Amino acid sequence: MSRILWFALLPMMPLCALAATPAQSPEQAACEVWQRELTFARSVQQHDAAAFAGHVRRDAIFDANTARPTRGADAIARHWAAIIDGKTVHLSWYPQQVVASADGTLAYSSGTYLLEDPAPAAKPRYTIGQFATVWQRGSDRVWRVAFDGGDSGRPVGNADAAAFRARRRERCPGAVGAGLPTILHR
Repeated sequence: MSRILWFALLPMMPLCALAATPAQSPEQAACEVWQRELTFARSVQQHDAAAFAGHVRRDAIFDANTARPTRGADAIARHWAAIIDGKTVHLSWYPQQVVASADGTLAYSSGTYLLEDPAPAAKPRYTIGQFATVWQRGSDRVWRVAFDGGDSGRPVGNADAAAFRARRRERCPGAVGAGLPTILHR
């Protein structure tokens, strides 16, 4: 290769190296989504509609596993307004499994949710169920929900609600060891 050609290509080499290397490993992406899932749940617990909206893609689909899904961020915000308000029901959830695609642009999270009816004579007071969410990293590198769904849950008592709260993990399991376990065991 001639020296002139070599010097002409030299400035482009770092760009080629960046293009050939993924932005992050699937484990790193999964840990980001783990934390993002927790901040998404916190937006509901803190009754913060703006923060909730910041977690949702404009073209998202909620109740994706039902015959009547809710389509689009505005419709989702309207549908979730009473839940976010928290006066008739308290909702909390956390991930138990997160996996990400090899290119770090898509992720799947799933876990348990707890609905609490705050009415003094509520029967049942608690409902526990399972959720699943598909996240997509935007061009701004922020993870947002693309698809969300869950089951209708089952009534549980105080002990199951306490156990749900005790199992919550703030840190991604992959952050403490080598690799990301697929499921946190109860």
